[in-house]
Amino acid sequence: MVADQQPASQQPAPGALVRRHRLSTRLWHWLNVITLFVMLKSGLMIFNAHPRLYWGIYGANFDHSWLQVTHRGDEGILRIGDAVFVTTGLLGSYRDAGGAVQFHAFPYWLTLPSNYSLADARLWHLAFAWVLALGFAAYLLWSLLNGHIRRDLHITRGEWSPAHIWGDIKQHARLRFPTGAAALRYNVLQKLAYGSVLFVLLPLIILTGLTMSPGMNAAIPALLDLFGGRQTARSLHFLAALGLVLFFVVHIAMVLLAGPLNEVRGMITGWYRLPKDRDHG
Repeated sequence: MVADQQPASQQPAPGALVRRHRLSTRLWHWLNVITLFVMLKSGLMIFNAHPRLYWGIYGANFDHSWLQVTHRGDEGILRIGDAVFVTTGLLGSYRDAGGAVQFHAFPYWLTLPSNYSLADARLWHLAFAWVLALGFAAYLLWSLLNGHIRRDLHITRGEWSPAHIWGDIKQHARLRFPTGAAALRYNVLQKLAYGSVLFVLLPLIILTGLTMSPGMNAAIPALLDLFGGRQTARSLHFLAALGLVLFFVVHIAMVLLAGPLNEVRGMITGWYRLPKDRDHG
């Protein structure tokens, strides 16, 4: 970001139209929108084939699972450990367009394909897994070379202070977003969120996905040792995907609250209008 490197007198004024997002960031953002949408929907279909999660090496119907989506009569049931939740209409059981009760972990309107096909779901999932992995590698390398990570995502010592983090939390809770040139810089909460996606969730999803592949088990057996078994890798894969979904929900909420037209225009064209200070109306 250029604004924080300039004297105050040279910084863009509130309301000015400025370049905010680089082309690499914009391309990767929209590629991920499509890729993660396809992978999430196809992943839900794959989960429908065996709606249980385990820790360790083994995972079959008679092994102990820590999570299971099933049904009890016409009721949908979600079991996590010893806790049982009725999830009729959302998980386990639901009524189709004709009113008939269907028993699946996730309804077909959420899955890809929209009718049961484990083979097709795997084809979609694995095809876009390559798009995700190669796109992530290219973006990460380019961000290291052009200084984006060091300049925009590096958390300084002062930002790590509890007082600074708590101050940002309070500002967000009050819906007080940065204005003027300050809006061009990521605050510490944004850095933590984007950093968790770049350096935790996406690498975890890619590595655990590789660990679930029998071919990769033969090529890189150390992956199984790293995660303690294919079933642990599968559980971590789904938990990391859930983390991405939560990030997406919060991200969309922040976009809507901060001004969706301006935010979306910035991510499409790169041009962003700086929010006006309260004193400027």
